[in-house]
Amino acid sequence: MVSPEPPSGRFDGACHLFPVRVYFEDTDLSGVVYHANYLRWFERARSDLLRCLSIDQRAAHEAGEGAYAVTEVALRYLRPARLDDAVVIVTRVGDLSPATCRLEQEARRGDDLLCSASVRVAFVAPNGRPRRQPPAWMEAFRAVIAPPTTPLETE
Repeated sequence: MVSPEPPSGRFDGACHLFPVRVYFEDTDLSGVVYHANYLRWFERARSDLLRCLSIDQRAAHEAGEGAYAVTEVALRYLRPARLDDAVVIVTRVGDLSPATCRLEQEARRGDDLLCSASVRVAFVAPNGRPRRQPPAWMEAFRAVIAPPTTPLETE
């Protein structure tokens, strides 16, 4: 028997798209997705983005090089997701520094924006101190970094 692969995302230009389905366990008493589950979906999408970029966090950790740690997160909830909804987590690389990376994430149901997040991760040594990201990882991020957006003009 051949086992199916777990759900995986893909890139569409600079956007990484990761599909999720809302299951009963994701919802609260009112039947909408519990707020903390968006964080879980965003984390899964970020992990899959790294996998798609051939960034092997596990190997780096096991070799004693370090790992990514979330240092900052801001969430904005706009609309509820409900049982059986098909949701896509869209992730863009916002900016990059030698030790950190900012990712912009959105949970979308079709054209509806449900929740947005801005997440900064830092590459840290096993002792918890910040350190430079591996050069190959920086290059992988640069290949998909989203172009800066310009503010909308006001009338």
